[in-house]
Amino acid sequence: METDVQQLVQTLHDTPGRVVLVITGAGTQALAWLLGVAGASRTLLEALIPYDWQAFDDFLGQRPNQYVDAETARLMAGRALTRARLLCQDGEAVIGLACTATVVTDRPKRGEHRAHIATWQPERVVSYTLHLEKGQRDREGEEGLVSRLILNALAQAYGLAGALDLALGAGDNLTVTQSDLSEAAHQLYRRQIDYFGVYADGQTCGRETQPQVLLSGAFNPLHDGHLGMAGAAEAHLARPVAFELAATNVDKPALPPQAVLERVAQFAGRWPVFVSNAPTFVEKARLYPGATFVTGYDTAERILHNRYYGHSDSEMLAALSTIRAQGCHFLVAGRVQGNERFHTTRDLDIPAGFNDLFQPLPGFRHDISSTALRTAGKRGSR
Repeated sequence: METDVQQLVQTLHDTPGRVVLVITGAGTQALAWLLGVAGASRTLLEALIPYDWQAFDDFLGQRPNQYVDAETARLMAGRALTRARLLCQDGEAVIGLACTATVVTDRPKRGEHRAHIATWQPERVVSYTLHLEKGQRDREGEEGLVSRLILNALAQAYGLAGALDLALGAGDNLTVTQSDLSEAAHQLYRRQIDYFGVYADGQTCGRETQPQVLLSGAFNPLHDGHLGMAGAAEAHLARPVAFELAATNVDKPALPPQAVLERVAQFAGRWPVFVSNAPTFVEKARLYPGATFVTGYDTAERILHNRYYGHSDSEMLAALSTIRAQGCHFLVAGRVQGNERFHTTRDLDIPAGFNDLFQPLPGFRHDISSTALRTAGKRGSR
C-alpha cells in the first residue's frame, strides 16, 4: 500500500462517521485499503459487491436504465445511506458511497472506460464521473485510479482537506456535481422558496416541477404503511407517486432544517419527496394545482373537521371549493378506528356537493401508525 493511501485511510479511520460502501465493476481495491489499516471498524459499517445483475437489481430494488451511469450511482448511494441509517445509532453521522464502473477486462470493449461514484449524506449528494482514455492503463492501473477516487470521495464527505493524486492524463476527464439539500432546506426555513423536491437519485427541483400524485405526511418515521399506500395508489392511478413532507404542520411546531434533512434521507434511492411550508391542503392545492392527494382516513377526517377552519363551517366549505377549483382531489385509504371497524370514505361526514372530492383507495389496508412505531421504539421502513 502506497504511503499516501495509508495515511489517508488512517485519517479516515480517525475521523467520526460511518459508511456503507457499495461497489461493482471496479474499485474493490479501495475496500482492501480500508480494511488493510487498523481501525476499519470505526469507518466501515458494511461493504457490498453486487456484481451479478440479479444481485445488483435486488440491492437497488429495480432494474436501472443503465448499470454504469451517474444516476444509477446516486441511486446506489441512496440505498447505501438508508442501509447505514438502519445499522447506526440515531445522531451518528453516516454516509452512503457507491461506485459503478466499466474498465479493462479480458475482452475488448466498444464503449468508454468510465466510473461513476456518488456519496449521499443527509446534507448533500455528490457525483463523480470519470472517463478514462482507453489503452493508456492496464486493468490494475484503471482499478487503482478508480479506487483512489473512491477514497477521495469519502474524504470529501468526511470534510477532510487532503486528497490523493489521481495522476490523470490528457485524455482522462473528471467532473464533479453536487445537490445541496441543506441549502434547499434552509431556504425553505427562511421562506425564500415555497417548496423543493428531491428525486429518488438525489437531484433537486423547484417550482418548475409539478407532481401529479402526492402522499403527504410527517413521516416520523416513514414506514411500510406509507410505502404500501403509495404503491396501491400508483397501481390504481397508473401514475407515479411522490411523497410530500410538511415542514410546517397544523398540529405541530415547524421542523428545523436538520430535522427536514433527516426525514428526507428516509427516501434516499427509492422515492421522490417534496418539502413545503404548506400546513393545510388548501395551501397545498395552491402549490400543486391538479394534484391527487393520497391520504389516510384519519387525515381525511381532519380535512372535514371545522376546528381546523376556526370552527367555521363556511370556512371549511370555502377551502373545499378552493381545492376543487385548483383541480385537486383526495384518494383516501381506509383504516381501523377505535371501535375496531374498518372505516372508508363511506363513513366520512362529507358536506353535500363535495363527495366527488373524496375517492376510496382500493386494495390497501395497513393498521400500524407512525405513533405506534415511535412508542415501540422502531425506526420505520428502510
